[in-house]
Amino acid sequence: MDSSAIAPIAVRGEVDWRVVKKLFVFDLDGTLAESKSPVSAEVLGLVYDLLGVMKVAIISGGSWTQFERQLLVHLPVGDRLGGLYLLPTCGTQLFEYRASWSRVYVEAFSASQRDLIVRSLDRALRESGVKVERTWGEAIEDRGSQITLSVLGQEAPLSEKETWDPDFAKRQRILAILGPLLEGFSVRMGGTTSIDVTKQGVDKAYGVHKLQERLGISIKETLFAGDAIFEGGNDYPVQSAGVDSIQVRDPIETARVIQTAIACLGDGSIQITSPGRVA
Repeated sequence: MDSSAIAPIAVRGEVDWRVVKKLFVFDLDGTLAESKSPVSAEVLGLVYDLLGVMKVAIISGGSWTQFERQLLVHLPVGDRLGGLYLLPTCGTQLFEYRASWSRVYVEAFSASQRDLIVRSLDRALRESGVKVERTWGEAIEDRGSQITLSVLGQEAPLSEKETWDPDFAKRQRILAILGPLLEGFSVRMGGTTSIDVTKQGVDKAYGVHKLQERLGISIKETLFAGDAIFEGGNDYPVQSAGVDSIQVRDPIETARVIQTAIACLGDGSIQITSPGRVA
């Protein structure tokens, strides 16, 4: 691919491009795909191309079933999948491909923890005064190692979700009540209408760190792209842990980032020397 044909991408975040990158980690919803929607053929093709030259991981608040529906049913099967790692439910689980997908670990809740979280989510939503005129499906979903409140319901249409809480103010009201109720847990906004609860300290940064240990790849050799890299967002812990991060607006911008990364490849890893920009 001719790198001159790819428009440079401005990086929103502090990124040290002097270090060779060996692992590229992506958020799923809002980054590789629209919320709970299949990854487009274009982005899937680019991810598959990227797998030809470096390791790739995808981390999301979504369940394993969501990964299957949005990603795996559309992704070609081949040797390159050995370099793809999937971390559902904000990194509380890790899957790798060895002839078939197998789970490496899971940080599951106990029955008493589940009960406390569900009751607290229900109470916080009720006491926040946030009005919900209609829901599509269940609002609270137990994903085993993560419990998620999707205020408009798990099956809400994207058009409704995108306009419900664009400035995060409604979920901030819920979080203000929820924080004291769940002090022993990690509680963060995810997606467009959701709040994710995991074990204390078990978040996307935890998942990325566990994968780095397994692969023998350092923080500085890792690159992350996500749409929720802001305080309170479930992508924020990755940047806070010191991983060089690129904030993207949507899957279209993510596609350009991946194109640029592939165009800049030399000996099979990313070496970018222009501070602050992928060029």
